Order: sequence, then structure tokens, then C-alpha cells
Amino acid sequence: MFRFDYHLHLFANRGRVQKCSSLRNNGGLVLVRTKMEISGKTFLVCGASGALGAEIVKQLREKGASVLGTASTNDSAGRIPAGVEVRLLLDYTKPESIKTLTDYLSASADLDGIINASGVVAFGDAVDTSPETVSRLFSINAVGPIQLLSALAPVLAKKEQSVVVNLTGVVAETALPSLASYSASKFAIHGFLQAVAREWRRAGTTVISARPGHTETGLADRAIAGTAPKFPPGKTATEVANRIISAIETDEKDLPAISF
Repeated sequence: MFRFDYHLHLFANRGRVQKCSSLRNNGGLVLVRTKMEISGKTFLVCGASGALGAEIVKQLREKGASVLGTASTNDSAGRIPAGVEVRLLLDYTKPESIKTLTDYLSASADLDGIINASGVVAFGDAVDTSPETVSRLFSINAVGPIQLLSALAPVLAKKEQSVVVNLTGVVAETALPSLASYSASKFAIHGFLQAVAREWRRAGTTVISARPGHTETGLADRAIAGTAPKFPPGKTATEVANRIISAIETDEKDLPAISF
């Protein structure tokens, strides 16, 4: 017979008390994380000027969260929705830009979550994709986010419960022809997220790799190389953002393509 209780459990490895629900089974105890209440929490949304990032900002704000939003240029910062606490510049192709931002946030911010909705795409056969395009894909889709998340993990660890969500995409599950380099960059960040999900869970940080299929954000029309094929209609930004926020609230650990 199971009995559902609320308890305060001491995590010996960190010496911290965390409130969580638990199931008792004949005297045994299984820890279960509590759901995250978004109201009153503070989130950093990277790529807040894009269609999906802006929708995530909007829905977080509607649920009572404070939001810090990033954009890559002063011009694009103007597209971050009204109501964000701070607009910040972040260029994933420049390690010094990432360090400037993470140093600032480490010193001054109180973060409960980070959602990375930044990304670029390129189309074309692998043999036709320039080294410069491959480098840019990896900088923005993988290397930059790895640097940012690694630097801010200690900030999140200050909280008893925190979350990281990265918009990784379905190509991290199934690499596609004419998207070889793009797929590779997404496989890279997905592998990182899988590893740190295990590293950071003891600090109370849930790491989610969100892998929706084609989403109508206009990203394909802004490819940094090549021309997009004709895609069938995809999910709306509103649908994907809603699914991500639901996953945060219910403490889901993964968002594969099939869950969208």
C-alpha cells in the first residue's frame, strides 16, 4: 500500500533541506520532486527576440514570472516583448560576449531557470557546406550554449529547485539529409544536456532537451546558408511554448519529439 505525504528531506551530499513529495511503501521511502510554481520565479530566456523565445517570454509573464531576455543585437532587442525585467545582449559566436553576460548574472541575478531558444539553421549537402557555416552553426547551436549553461549552473544551484530547457529539435533524434551540419550541431548540444542532466540533478536542477518537430517560427526562411525545402505545416510557436512551460511546471525530465 502506498501513502502520499509531504516531507522535508535532507540531501546529505549538499546539506540542504528540500521540500518534496514522497511515496512510502511498507516503510521505504522514494523521493519525488515537487512541481515548480512559475509565479514569482525568475527566468533567463535566451533568444527572447525570436518568434518562439518571445512566445515563451509572454507565457512566463502571464503566469507571474519575472523574465530577463537576450537578443544578439540592439536592433533585435527591440523585438523582445514588453514586460521583461531586463533586455540583455548575447552573441553566441563571441566567447567574450557570453562571459560578459554570465559574469554579470553570476554577480547580480537570482535565477530559477534558463530557457535557450536561440538557434540558426543551414541547408545543403555536407560537401557544399562551408567551414565558416559549420563553425557558425556549432557556435550558436552548441558551443555557445554549453559555455553559458556551464557558467550559470552554480547560480541555479543556489536554489532548491531550478530548471534548464534547451530548444534542441527533432534533428537531435533523427539526422536529416541536406541538414547534416545542422543535425550535428544539435546532436552535440543534446549529448551535453543528457550528461549534465545527471551531473546537476543532485543540485536540484532539472535539464530538459526539448525536441519539437518543425515549428512555424520563420527560422527556415532565415537560414545562414542554402534554401529551405517546402515543409508541411508545423506546430505554432504558441503550442510549443505552452508544452515547454507545462513540462517545467510538472517537472518532466525530457521532451522528445513524440511529446509535442
